[in-house]
Amino acid sequence: MKVPISALYGKLLYLFPHHRLLSSLLNPCPRLLRQYSCSKTELVTAADLISYWKDVFEANEIPEAQASSEYIVSHVLGAKTFQSLSASSISTPLSVKQRDQVQQLCAKRLQRMPIQYVLGEWDFQDLTLKMKPPVFIPRPETEELVSLVVDDKYNKKKLSSACCRDLWQPPDPLGPVILEIGCGSGAIVLSLLRKLPQSRAIAIDKLEDAVNLTKENAERLQLQKRVKILHHDVSSSSWKCLLHWGLVDIIVSNPPYILHEDMSHLAPEIHRYEDLGALEGGHDGMNIIKEILNIASYILKDCGSIFLEVDPRHPEMVKNWLHSHPDLSLFVSAAHKDFCGKPRFLHIRKYERRS
Repeated sequence: MKVPISALYGKLLYLFPHHRLLSSLLNPCPRLLRQYSCSKTELVTAADLISYWKDVFEANEIPEAQASSEYIVSHVLGAKTFQSLSASSISTPLSVKQRDQVQQLCAKRLQRMPIQYVLGEWDFQDLTLKMKPPVFIPRPETEELVSLVVDDKYNKKKLSSACCRDLWQPPDPLGPVILEIGCGSGAIVLSLLRKLPQSRAIAIDKLEDAVNLTKENAERLQLQKRVKILHHDVSSSSWKCLLHWGLVDIIVSNPPYILHEDMSHLAPEIHRYEDLGALEGGHDGMNIIKEILNIASYILKDCGSIFLEVDPRHPEMVKNWLHSHPDLSLFVSAAHKDFCGKPRFLHIRKYERRS
């Protein structure tokens, strides 16, 4: 239940005199009124601000209130997490400038902006990537997709006879060619380039903002010479531009796979700020997945691999669809579970074509 805010509003105007959103956003709890004195000699520490904004976020039903306040205050102090702050940083009063920065970022979070956009950067695997709306924010489970690709590359176990006999011939000295479809911020493709130092990549996205952000992140990580980034829609009939280095060894994608009926259940943070086109996969969530599988028959090397992140309902659907399209010469090699135990990742291989 909302409580009167006049006393707290006056307090916040004292602490954050430039905050223009307080009257429309804040729904404080009574304990906030007791948290600080209004003395002009008051010193506010990082611990104070984290506790204070956690309560404001909770009162306004902002998810992950504690984590949000910790990330914001830590970011202003030049750290990634609250745990990485030194004891002196936590107890030292913040400057007026730092307090202003905190209030500006917290005002964005109060508008349900995702914390990744609020901070303007986020870690994925061992990379720190720039984040900008409306480019899709990489989720934690997608780190597992990258690990699957890397593990498969280094896996020396004998493969099923369904795949080609000469797969383990001496590798191309230039390394594998990777195609990422729907690169977003570049999280997947840039992580793979970092972990597979001999690899080269092509990354495409239909959203120009995503293409630009991937280019920016590639340059910041000094990986731009090993990746060709294109503004391209996989649904288009043109695919020859994807053969910059010839046929590809690996296709990887976290495509739009959310079923249309599930879109209405997404959080406000997603609906308001993220590109919904990077999420919705049509009535069965398979629209772009089918496009990827179709194009793979033209641009993927024999015995090449496709790694997809999918909805847990998709593994059987994909298997059945491939069985009904034998001309694509593709088969599901494995389905892997995410850290929640749900079948989330598909490893699809291409048969060796017999002459």
